[in-house]
Amino acid sequence: MTQQASQDPQKAGRASILRTVGRIALGLALGFAGITHLTVARESFQAQVPAWVPLQPDLVVLGSGAVEIALGIALLVLAKHRVLVGLVVAGFFIIIFPGNISQFTTGTDAFGLNTDRDRFIRLLFQPLLVVWALWSTGAWAALRRWWRRRAHG
Repeated sequence: MTQQASQDPQKAGRASILRTVGRIALGLALGFAGITHLTVARESFQAQVPAWVPLQPDLVVLGSGAVEIALGIALLVLAKHRVLVGLVVAGFFIIIFPGNISQFTTGTDAFGLNTDRDRFIRLLFQPLLVVWALWSTGAWAALRRWWRRRAHG
């Protein structure tokens, strides 16, 4: 929270409401994505599993879908642990990023991304998901506080 927001409780309250809405929206989006991993988009998700992953693509898709559902639920119901959940969700988005890179570098068509330009643009959205997870859960602010304490002893 900025110094100005901490001096104005009304601004702080609005920021908190926006973060809560963002956290809930991200939880719903993750849950939905996880369900599509297990159902209607299973084949498209398999196309994103890099060839170097030493597991069957379907197993990776099913596992990542289950993890997405669990993370979505955690974002929705574990408000007291939202900072930790936010860090885990951000880490998950980082861990799955190689799948997006693989889709781009191999030119694999999936999810309507049928051109290199479209696949490249998609790459730009993954860092935004990381920021969304950190911001909406308060993990970004917690990391900044931790870093300041560490830097200033």
